[in-house]
Amino acid sequence: MRSKNTCLVCGEASAPLFENLVLGRYPVAYFQCQSCGLVQTEHPYWLDEAYGAAISSLDVGMVGRNIFLSHKAAQTIAAVFDPGARFLDYAGGYGLFVRMMRDKGFDFYRQDRYCSNIFAQHLDLKDLEPHARFELVTAFEVFEHLVDPVAEVRQLFDYADSVLFSTVLVPEGEPLQKDWWYLVPETGQHIVFFTVRALELLAQQLGCRFFSNHADLHLLTRRDIADPFAEKKKPISVRVAEKYLRWAMPSDLQGKSLLAQDFEAARQRASQRAAPSERR
Repeated sequence: MRSKNTCLVCGEASAPLFENLVLGRYPVAYFQCQSCGLVQTEHPYWLDEAYGAAISSLDVGMVGRNIFLSHKAAQTIAAVFDPGARFLDYAGGYGLFVRMMRDKGFDFYRQDRYCSNIFAQHLDLKDLEPHARFELVTAFEVFEHLVDPVAEVRQLFDYADSVLFSTVLVPEGEPLQKDWWYLVPETGQHIVFFTVRALELLAQQLGCRFFSNHADLHLLTRRDIADPFAEKKKPISVRVAEKYLRWAMPSDLQGKSLLAQDFEAARQRASQRAAPSERR
């Protein structure tokens, strides 16, 4: 069981930050490591309830995010990997990302123990030979869900020598606030939040290299490759973090995205579903 006073990555002491109401009824404490800055909840005893649906109704940005990440993944693969090789999308949800990448010509497959495969049927890990290996694993919006980050990320290296992943970094420059949108306590699924330093220490424990755009996209690799984010680094601030919903719409389309508005509406609906009698 995770200790609320010990960092999940570096093992150093964590101090209390604040308390949030998770799933509208569980008062949950959040802690921050005094060494690497990692933020984590207390032991997440509510996860079975949180994953009653694999994809939260609050994830209104799923389509836009997959469009955005399919472009970024294609660029990264072209820059430092073999585009003709085979790839795996870990915790790939409905298979939309796999479908998009295959449409771009990349031989992608999907893995997800909890979610139905809608868009990439017959392209699951189980459809391949046992112990299949890949050029690269992608794990988008996965790390913030991990109960034991070191052990669970180590398992990803059973599939490939490199892991390309997205997770929003803890904003720098001021104390983290309990209303930071990426916490989404209404879903109960986000339980750990990284800093660059925490990810660097994670890489050290896994014996690999770490690259990052210092905002939302990162790479762990055991290969000697060039930094794919070398020209795109910028420290993440609270303002930038709040603008992370830029995944809403490709920039070449006209009109203002309604994603942020829909996200807030979904959060309000989730809060209202928790009956007053259930609150404590």
